[in-house]
Amino acid sequence: MPNPAKGQVRIRVEACGVCHSDAATVSGQFPGLTFPRVPGHEVIGRVDEIGVGVTNCEIGQRVGIGFFGGQDGTCEPCRRGDFVNCLHPIIPGITTDGGYAEIMIAEARALVFVPDELSAVEAAPLVCAGVTTFNALRNADLRAGDTVAVMGIGGLGHLGIQFARRMGFHVVALARGADKEPLAKKLGAHIYIDTGIEDGAAALLKLGGADAILATAPSGSAMGSLIGGLSVRGKLIVVGVAGDPIPVGTLPLVFGGRSIHGSLVGTAIDNQDTLDFSVLQNIRAMIETVPLQQAPEAYARMMEGKARFRIVLAIA
Repeated sequence: MPNPAKGQVRIRVEACGVCHSDAATVSGQFPGLTFPRVPGHEVIGRVDEIGVGVTNCEIGQRVGIGFFGGQDGTCEPCRRGDFVNCLHPIIPGITTDGGYAEIMIAEARALVFVPDELSAVEAAPLVCAGVTTFNALRNADLRAGDTVAVMGIGGLGHLGIQFARRMGFHVVALARGADKEPLAKKLGAHIYIDTGIEDGAAALLKLGGADAILATAPSGSAMGSLIGGLSVRGKLIVVGVAGDPIPVGTLPLVFGGRSIHGSLVGTAIDNQDTLDFSVLQNIRAMIETVPLQQAPEAYARMMEGKARFRIVLAIA
């Protein structure tokens, strides 16, 4: 039973989401990763033990920890207040052991406090997939009424549609297959574009162009094909990690001032905002729940693209 060091807490884990980013641990992709390592960075539980100097939580309190597990505080991004882009971050499941376990150690400064309205299983996907899409949209310099397209209706996309609708945007969902339209509309999309039978960029231009496209599906080629559907000054916001590059011509970027940029999760306070906004606007992930003992099977199902839409390990 590990004990928390100064500034740390021990968490009795109640639920942990299975995220595609866990592949960086399982397959050893993350630079500097050493084994053995316990995956998992969508963790919800209760504080079980408190280290020296911790004053922001109490034993028994419900807390969560996401992909952002702390910063070094000394690199240039940190010195400029850009903690989420720390050059030497603490990442649960990668630099420290994560939440595929009954207990884990976390930095107290990185904790989020779970509202009573959310169960542990409900909250788990929100501290990674939730904050990823929420933060990307709210930091994109958009205004209510702007057209926001969400590419993909998967683990990230189905949350992105909900956040975009509750933020007051005109929401367009893009995916392949007519069978996905009812779900897209149920989640909050005003318009659905079936990219299996229609060119996505052309369809967006018919609507006047998208002020932003939230790219959640892990396909660089599919992301690149939509750039032509951006309006003047439109943004392609990349949150899905693709294995292939994004093909892009310079013409639509130069003429019209269009741009491409990435967005990485958020800090502890961003995560807190995500949970609070989700409660306020009744946003929830669609979840499959499995016991911790079936973590290998759950991980394999997620990697095969069979999860509908987030898998959560129910532990306690």
